[in-house]
Amino acid sequence: MKKVALFLANGFEEIEALGTVDILRRAGIPVQTVSITDEKSVAGAHGITVQADATFSEVDLAGMDLLVLPGGMPGAKNLNEQKELKAAIKEHAEKGKVVAAICAAPMVLGGLGLLEGKKVTCYPGFETELRGAEVTGDKVSVDNNIITGRGPGLVFDFALELVETIAGAGTRKEVQEGLLL
Repeated sequence: MKKVALFLANGFEEIEALGTVDILRRAGIPVQTVSITDEKSVAGAHGITVQADATFSEVDLAGMDLLVLPGGMPGAKNLNEQKELKAAIKEHAEKGKVVAAICAAPMVLGGLGLLEGKKVTCYPGFETELRGAEVTGDKVSVDNNIITGRGPGLVFDFALELVETIAGAGTRKEVQEGLLL
């Protein structure tokens, strides 16, 4: 079974992080929430505090098939300032493994040069952070091993695309029907 790590930084967008985890777990996909700080407790952008499964130093990212970056501010900015995380994302993507980011978080991928020539989407206003990308404005964009989502209201589209990528169209359909979408 493919494994997923979803990173939590203080100021993360709760609906993007928790909605994605929920939908992936409904599909039977193991997801580990990872705090990028030394504390498991992480405060969201709207005052919801979440207990991560592990801290960054405790998790083995080499065994992960998909890395997910939720957006939100200042969450995406905090993700972008974590050097070890950025190195892990770059290595992961360069190995051809899937990296996904939603809302403002694609800026992390843009800063790493991972979006050059790729079709991507992001929250309006962050397009300039996506160095070398072709910004689609779509709900979700998939270009090889990079999956990007536009924002919080589209978390179902984003997470279901991740389900399909990891577990196939049949599993996506099952989860989608179970969610009454």
